[in-house]
Parts: sequence; structure tokens; C-alpha cells
Amino acid sequence: MSTNLIPERGDIWLVNFDPTVGAEIKKIRPAAIVSANNLGKLPIKLVAPITDWKTYFVNNLWHIRVEPDSVNGLTKTSAVDVLQLRSIDTQRCVRKLGSLSDQLIKDVATAIAAIIEYQEN
Repeated sequence: MSTNLIPERGDIWLVNFDPTVGAEIKKIRPAAIVSANNLGKLPIKLVAPITDWKTYFVNNLWHIRVEPDSVNGLTKTSAVDVLQLRSIDTQRCVRKLGSLSDQLIKDVATAIAAIIEYQEN
């Protein structure tokens, strides 16, 4: 990690995903931190990679559309890809770009619940 900041839930960080295997998302790219703060003792975070928005993502419940703004630090319309959730060591975090809005954090959590078919009783 290039700074003393600790990645927190809702942050967007540039993350180095390499090395990867097969269809896993590759290279240094933005990712949303989705794990709760202060979870566990290891410097591990659950992240959802962010990729360029494609029109065919519109019906995918696992792609959460994010418009660029001064808060999130993104430069183009993007998608949080919750189907590519990954645990990473915080050493993979290159630098903080910004943060998701509270609504987008909720949308990401809802999408994660949907892809694992979680149903609250």
C-alpha cells in the first residue's frame, strides 16, 4: 500500500489484481471495498472490481452502474462487478480514488445477497 490509509467499506481503491488465472479480472483497476471495517485480524479486505460500463450489463444483477463524480474519483461510467468478489491483502491496494455513495454501497450489498441467493427469514 502506497499510503498510510486503511481501506474501508465503501472506499474505491486502485488494486493490483495480478497475478490472475483464467477469466479472473486482471491488471491494476479500481475496486470497491465491500467487507466491514475491523473485520478479522489479518490485513485482508473483500473487494469487488470495477470495470468499464457496457450497455449489455443493464440486465445483470451483479453489475452495479456507477457514474463518475468528484466523490468516487472515477473518470468514466463504470460497473462494480460483484460476481468477481475477491479477498485481497491490503498490500494489493495502490491508492485511494474516492468513495461510493451510501445508496451505491446498499446496491452492492443487495447484489451480493442476490448472487449468493441469500434470503432473510
